[in-house]
This record gives sequence, structure tokens and C-alpha cells, in this order.
Amino acid sequence: MKSRKLENWVLGIGSLLAAAIWIFPLYWAFITSIRTEERVVSEGAGVIPDEFNLTSYIDVLFDTKLLNWYWNSIGTSVIITLVVIVSGMMCAYAISQMRFPGRRLLYGVVLASFMVPSQALVVTQFILMNDMGLINTWAGIILPQLIVPVVIIVYKQFFDAVPKEMREAVVLDGGGDYTLLFRIYLPLNWGITTALAIITFIMAWNQFLWPFLVITTENQMTIPVGITQVNDAFGVYYARLMSVALLGAMPVAVAYLIFQKKVTEAVMISSGVKG
Repeated sequence: MKSRKLENWVLGIGSLLAAAIWIFPLYWAFITSIRTEERVVSEGAGVIPDEFNLTSYIDVLFDTKLLNWYWNSIGTSVIITLVVIVSGMMCAYAISQMRFPGRRLLYGVVLASFMVPSQALVVTQFILMNDMGLINTWAGIILPQLIVPVVIIVYKQFFDAVPKEMREAVVLDGGGDYTLLFRIYLPLNWGITTALAIITFIMAWNQFLWPFLVITTENQMTIPVGITQVNDAFGVYYARLMSVALLGAMPVAVAYLIFQKKVTEAVMISSGVKG
């Protein structure tokens, strides 16, 4: 009994230390953002906040295109998420539940594309977007990010695990593939859909390399690319950099806090179906 209590204490202390190590960079970014630039670079600046100054936040909000960057990031990320989830679900359903020539070959292509790093396609994608006249447009940001093979793979595993009797019963009642997918299967895997949507949204929001290459005008930039412009506009001003970084990460953090229960449910649903 005593050994179990000691083990619990050790695990608790270890968890607290791990949490402190994880959260310290965020804490340091916050206390840096609420200090003046002079205080940030002074020798006496410590880990305890000794002032509360919102000048850096005001400068970022009113002296940059932050609101435009927010709008571009939200718009492109939402569109990418919706298209990836719907198209991935339909593709996985077709591969899993329908029988047509080349079905296995198609799934093999999906698996093969999963093994190709996106960085290897950057040059080809840029040339294609340039030839199509999509540089400095939302379409130029969105189109190359619509291929997410892992979404198809996860959905296919779920559809493969659904009992065949359920499909047969719906077909006998006169239901078609769209009825099966959107009225039967979608409610069953709603937790998985939510989890995949959150992950896809976060990936699209945090995407830096491709938007950095395809967008050259400040008004069309997304948050990750816009942060580099704050550095160029003000020089190495750490308080402003931390301010725009925290403001840029806030929507993703809020989205996760709101939907974290759904992510947990997705894991439980997935485990239950596979069992």
C-alpha cells in the first residue's frame, strides 16, 4: 500500500515537472509580450513579470495587417478542412464499400502518396500554380493542401470495420450510397470526423512553407507568414514578435480547448468499432 502511494507521488511530481517544462516557453512568451522593448533586453529582466504593458499588442493590431492575416488564415483553413474531410470521406467510402475496376490500385496510390514528403513537390506545385495564374490568391494557397492521404486511410479503416449487415439492411430498405454515407455512417463516426477536422485545421493554420512561397503581397499573407513581416517592419523587437505569435496561436488553442472532448470521444469510438 505504501509503495503504491509512493509510486503515485512520484508519478504526480513527474507529471507536474513535465507540465512545467512544456508550459514554460508559453509563459516566457507571454511575460515578454507584456514588457517594453527596453525591459526585454535589459539584464535585470527575470522570469517574474514586473510590469504589464500592452504597447506591443497595440502596435501589432494597428500597425500591421494582422486582421487581414487572420481573415486569410481562417478562410483558407476552413475551406481546406471542409474539402479535405468531405472528399476524403467519400473517397474512403468508395474504396471500402464499393466494387469497381482499379479499386485496389487506387488505394495503393493513396498509400504511396502518403510516403511522398510534401516538400518534394514544392517546385512542381509552384510552377503549376504560376502557370494557372494563382499566385497571390486563396486558390493558390488551398489547392496543393487538399491532398491529405491520412484522412482517407483513417476513414477506410472505419468503414472496413462497420458490419456488412448494416449496409445490407439499408440497401434492402431502398437506401443508396449517399444515404449510407451521410445518414448512417457519418453519425457513427462523428467523433472521428471532428478529430480529423481539428487536426486538418491546425495543419492548414500552421502551414508556413507553401504560403510563404506562393504569397508575395502583404494583404494576402496568412498568420505564420505575416509574423515574418512584423520582424521586417520593426526590426528585432521581441515583445512585438511574441505578441503576434501569441495572437496567431490563440484561435488554434481555443479550438482545441473547445473540441478536446470530441478528440477523446474519437479515440473511444475508433477503439470500440475495431474491437
